[in-house]
Amino acid sequence: MAVYTHLTAGEIARFLARFDVGVLRSAKGIAEGVSNSNWLIETERDGAARRFILTVFEARTEAADLPFFLSLLDHLAGKGQPVPRTIHTRDDANMTLVRGKPAALIEFLPGVSIDDPDEAQAHAVGVALADLHLATRDFTQTRQTSLGIPTCVGMVRDHAERLGEVDPALPDILPDCGASLLESWPDALPDGTIHADLFPDNVLFVGEQVTGLIDFYFACTGLLAFDLAVTHAAWSFTATGNDFRPSIGRALMAGYESRRPLTREERRALPILAQGACLRFVATRVEDWFATPADGLVRRKNPMQFAQRLAFYRDRGEAAFQS
Repeated sequence: MAVYTHLTAGEIARFLARFDVGVLRSAKGIAEGVSNSNWLIETERDGAARRFILTVFEARTEAADLPFFLSLLDHLAGKGQPVPRTIHTRDDANMTLVRGKPAALIEFLPGVSIDDPDEAQAHAVGVALADLHLATRDFTQTRQTSLGIPTCVGMVRDHAERLGEVDPALPDILPDCGASLLESWPDALPDGTIHADLFPDNVLFVGEQVTGLIDFYFACTGLLAFDLAVTHAAWSFTATGNDFRPSIGRALMAGYESRRPLTREERRALPILAQGACLRFVATRVEDWFATPADGLVRRKNPMQFAQRLAFYRDRGEAAFQS
């Protein structure tokens, strides 16, 4: 489990002195941070209040990956995309150290995440995702994901004999731990830089307008259609009953294709890609399920939510993505 950093007001003030952002007025810890330690920072400069996010990257975030993540934010912000730009130090560095850990100061964006998106918001997310893919065509840095399908299959296999402890139906949904996806996984589709984790809580809205795409710490080089499949699986089901909402899925697809039409091969591959997307979240949740005590302070996420979605895509096929 992650060990979180607790900074004093004095430490935060000394950190901010490395930047030209004014004087610290307040710092509030953000409880939503699950992998890193985060604060909402308010400063004052020339009589004007400014807000930022201070992130201290903990052990679950590989330090070697940070230049990719932070450079990607700057690239996208420079292209006018709704992402938070990094604030550079007085020495023009986009990252520094706090208590020996890497840390960054990032622009605060307005807006709120939506738990129950409507069709207009789903359409806007599809547009934003396609625009992100188009904006990174000239981004030259690359990163290999640490959660490829072979890795995810292995993660589930590590707990194969105990899957029934999570839910008796889980071994029936994944009798091969997802290995069949390896045989049909496409490898000749358009690729590029992908977000890979565009859940509703990683998108900020003001009304129907996307004002922020955040949390790029799973971003990598991958299949563009896989990124769309991840987003479809994350947005198209109700959070409580896990019911498929076809109107949301259609709006998301229409928004994406209004900017970047899918190739015929990409469209045919979507059911497999969506199953792979769901397997990724099943695998990480299975691993966390057995690593986290049932009475622990951290709430375990049930792998069955995405196991059921995987089964849906396997049963429905291309019909799940029809407009």
